[in-house]
Amino acid sequence: MLADSDRIFTNLYGFQPWGIDAAMQRGDWVETKALMAMGQDAIIDAIKASGLRGRGGAGFPTGMKWSFMPKEPKPGRPSFLVINADESEPGSCKDREIIRHDPHKLVEGALIAGYAMRARAAYIYIRGEYIREAETLFAAVAQAYEKGFLGLNACGSGYDFDVFVHRGAGAYICGEETAMLESLEGKKGQPRLKPPFPAGAGLYGCPTTVNNVESIAVGPTILRRGAEWFASFGRPNNLGTKLFQISGHVNRPCVVEEAMSISFRDLIETHCGGIRGGWDNLLAVIPGGSSVPLVPAHEIADAPMDFDGLKELKSGLGTAAVIVMDKSTDIVRAIARLSYFYKHESCGQCTPCREGTGWMWRVMQRLVTGDAEPHEIDLLLEVTTQVEGHTICALGDAAAWPIQGLIRHFRPEIEKRIAKRQGFVAVPHTAMAAE
Repeated sequence: MLADSDRIFTNLYGFQPWGIDAAMQRGDWVETKALMAMGQDAIIDAIKASGLRGRGGAGFPTGMKWSFMPKEPKPGRPSFLVINADESEPGSCKDREIIRHDPHKLVEGALIAGYAMRARAAYIYIRGEYIREAETLFAAVAQAYEKGFLGLNACGSGYDFDVFVHRGAGAYICGEETAMLESLEGKKGQPRLKPPFPAGAGLYGCPTTVNNVESIAVGPTILRRGAEWFASFGRPNNLGTKLFQISGHVNRPCVVEEAMSISFRDLIETHCGGIRGGWDNLLAVIPGGSSVPLVPAHEIADAPMDFDGLKELKSGLGTAAVIVMDKSTDIVRAIARLSYFYKHESCGQCTPCREGTGWMWRVMQRLVTGDAEPHEIDLLLEVTTQVEGHTICALGDAAAWPIQGLIRHFRPEIEKRIAKRQGFVAVPHTAMAAE
């Protein structure tokens, strides 16, 4: 269990004021000039040594991503940092807690990361529905300018750096990094073909890095306390602390900072008071937000909550949005609801996603009621593989994976519904396979 002294987000629950004076008392904006004096390459090397991996879902090494930016920006082509505060993944709610209670960690992190990447400015793209959070963020940026921490000669470092806050308009697809860049440019939010990657041609055709709020906000603390300190938590390749967002059928849903690789059982018992109705009542868990496959109770209970541990279970850590479902859950209906979400949020640019998400949702609706034929289960699974990996962005994968997880682990439940609807007893799928 993570000690309070090792927590990065010390005002996660808003027990103290979020303003800049209180933030400075908590250690933010303290000797920021000295951190910048480490040098741009040294900052990137420290982030690499810390083992920090992106906290927005993909888990790409953050320091390596920063190193892709050009060392010497060309005249007329400044570099930019774009911070993804869209947070539209169902189940994910960590970034909003950072923004409304600890916004100066993000703003200072933007300066440090932007300086390390030779960026001229940072754009924070915040979800449109986050009204109060956006108000707090606008105010926090203004406070930083008033103190001289941003703008010309930021923190007295001799480096000029600006931060802009941009409010989105409610589209899930704009959480994809290139769709976010399109939206920032005032265009329709649709993903771009890659290459070129944003580090080569991003915002306004200039070198750009897109990072999640949490990835940027932890940067200054890592530099202050040392890469070795951050790397002391978690298993190899899964290092540091992480914000977990736990919702669903637990006794105390919460957002909590914990060490990577903590077991699911310890996470739930320590911070959530256990599963509603006891551990025998646990049915399944979506461990990383709605886009990752569910994991049944017997597999997840003692699994390490990190990138590699959940990958071994054919799921993923994602944003660490842990959705807990007990045995009162209609599991088929729950996944059908997610299918509707992805069908609704598809931008329509790619044919497999535009046509496939709607088709998958309609089949899922019939599986909920059992009004389908047994062979349609395999047909649905086949279609998910045709959508997965065949679209410009990962929304096609996100629509396919929950359905694949459902069929992988709860196929007998689907077959039982079809059999009940048709008025006969189904032959278990395992028995059919044995024949």
